[in-house]
This record gives sequence, structure tokens and C-alpha cells, in this order.
Amino acid sequence: MDTTNSRRARPLGLTVPTGTDAVSVRARVTAMEKLLERSFTIPGLGVPVGLDALVGLVPVLGEVVTAAMGAYIVWEARNLGLPKWKLARMGANVLFDTAIGAIPLVGDAADLLFRSNSRNLGILLRHLDKHHPETRVIEG
Repeated sequence: MDTTNSRRARPLGLTVPTGTDAVSVRARVTAMEKLLERSFTIPGLGVPVGLDALVGLVPVLGEVVTAAMGAYIVWEARNLGLPKWKLARMGANVLFDTAIGAIPLVGDAADLLFRSNSRNLGILLRHLDKHHPETRVIEG
């Protein structure tokens, strides 16, 4: 009997690498950003929406959960050794998104316009492209 994990079914066919190398981190952070910001599209409008906007509809708890998920991206960036000023900028994006999201109705609309996780992904990807060029992925 094979006891390895290699043949176990993955939920929804998702495979996210667990390594600490830059390639694995890039894949995990990209997957997290897609989950939070672009999971599906609003029919008729064509606007991408993710868990950040949906969970943010739940007062207080929703903002806490999405802030923690956004902080995960910052934590991964810290582990890669991003400069402190980039980490501070990423943290400010998460804090601003959390603060504006705490305002009823206004915050829900702001979640569609101010995508802190997409901004933070951009900061991280620019750093990886410059300092770890082997992680670049051609997207088509």
C-alpha cells in the first residue's frame, strides 16, 4: 500500500507549492491575491470580485479576516527579504483597506475600487523580477 501523499486528490485540483524558495512564494502569493481579489466576475458588469469584497460584507469579523489574509502576503514578502520601506508600504495598503472597509456601505464599495492585495502583489512581483529573475512566469 502506498502511504505517500503524491497520489492523494487535491481539492479543486489546486496545487500550491509549500517551499520557501522564491518560485514557491511567488505561486502562493499569486494564488492568494487571485482568491482575495479575482475569484469570479460579476455577471453583466465584468468586474472581478474575490473574497475580500464578499467577506468584507460581514461587519467587523469580515474586515479582521481579510486583513489577516492580506497580512499573509506582507509576511511572505518579509520572509523573502523585501526592504523595510516596501514592507511598510504594503502594510499601509492593508491598513488603509481595513480602515476604509470598516465604514458601512462605503467600505463595501471601496473594496471593489481599492485592491490592496493586488497592489501588494505588484510590489512583490516587481521585487522578485528584479532580484530573483528565475521566478518570472510568462502569462498568456
